[in-house]
Amino acid sequence: MRTRYLPQPILTLVIAGVWMALANDISLGNAVLGLILGVLIPLVTQAYWPDRPRFKNPWRIVDFTLVVLWDIVLSNIQVAQLILFRRGDSLRSQFVRVPLALTNAEAITILAGTITMTPGTISADLSADGTSILVHCLETDDPEGTVNAIKERYERRLMEIFA
Repeated sequence: MRTRYLPQPILTLVIAGVWMALANDISLGNAVLGLILGVLIPLVTQAYWPDRPRFKNPWRIVDFTLVVLWDIVLSNIQVAQLILFRRGDSLRSQFVRVPLALTNAEAITILAGTITMTPGTISADLSADGTSILVHCLETDDPEGTVNAIKERYERRLMEIFA
């Protein structure tokens, strides 16, 4: 019964939460509208989700979110320092290829989005076979260290979240 009327309960909560954040108004009316959208959107789009993502450990999402938010704050400070105090021609920009142990399409999408949301790095390409992501780094003198940081801080946590 739950699957029929509430096919994606976590997505329902995320949609309702995003609606409340976008509305920038915590009220009963916005909460009800957010929940209505959160129920209707997964119902209407469930045909496009034949293999829903399975969470092995959904509570690790909190840990992952906190790490990403912290990294975004630190990266903003680092990029601001680069922009304000370094000449453009002295930057050590380069592309690095990050091999993936992730196989879940949703997890890979979240990883690519996380890399792009963190200032100073952009996910430039996903290999055709889905085994690596090409990442452009605004400043790095240690490509191996950058790859290891991405794998340890993000990929490992995503592997703990997704089954």
